Amino acid sequence: MSNQNRLQALSDFLKSRRAAISPAAAGLLEGSRRRTPGLRREEVAQLAGVSNTWYTWLEQGRDIKVSPSVLDCIAAALRLTKDERSYLFALALDNGPGSMIYPQEESSVIHPSLQKILQELKSCPTIISDRHCGIVGWNEAAAHVFLDFAKLPPEQRNMISLLFVRKEFRRLAVNWEQFVRGYLSIFRAYYGQYLEDRWYDEFIAEMKEQHPEFNQLWEESRVSSAPDVVLEFRHAKAGKMLFHLTSLQVQGSTDLRCSIYTPAGDSNTESKLKQLMAPEPQA
Repeated sequence: MSNQNRLQALSDFLKSRRAAISPAAAGLLEGSRRRTPGLRREEVAQLAGVSNTWYTWLEQGRDIKVSPSVLDCIAAALRLTKDERSYLFALALDNGPGSMIYPQEESSVIHPSLQKILQELKSCPTIISDRHCGIVGWNEAAAHVFLDFAKLPPEQRNMISLLFVRKEFRRLAVNWEQFVRGYLSIFRAYYGQYLEDRWYDEFIAEMKEQHPEFNQLWEESRVSSAPDVVLEFRHAKAGKMLFHLTSLQVQGSTDLRCSIYTPAGDSNTESKLKQLMAPEPQA
């Protein structure tokens, strides 16, 4: 990420978090003639104990000196989560020029033990993705519920891109935006973690140009390294299916993530999944 892009990302993030907090939630009076949603800049500065001018410059994306202690105050004023705080620190305390692209092959190989776990999760659609949200592994259940990723060229197996490109995903998720937001929150966490990987800026620019919906959802996205959500799918063959999505970081030298869709216990999703995966009777 270039220094200019880093500062712009910092500016966008601060504005979005400020707009998301109501004065009442921050312990302030609502007042009248409030033209902007959420808190005003001067209110954030007041809550953080910093000057209004300094905070304004920070939110404007100016290249100013910041310290961890002051960022802690900003994080507290904006009521940031642990992941959002890490994202703020990564953007505000960048130490690199942002010129490196990580080799994709570093994280594209799945260890045999992980492949074994993937195969054993027969009743849980599971996807393994890398730091770019590129899909590098999946099980049979995932191929039945989502799509057969093996039929796609490897360069097209990016989960973020597929959510916008493939109609299967739009038809599948009852609340498609919630589905997208969950993955974008993970993607933003990676974005803040790998500031020196300029692939992210190139990919985001391409997505904004090709998919107008992406821009708003990206600007509004939260930061979460492991969102835990419930999703309702309307499968073309199985009908209504309910899944708990659990996202786990795979320990090891490669930065892989395991997204497990567990059938909701109070539904008939698991039996539907087994029927969906059953071999068709031969004539």
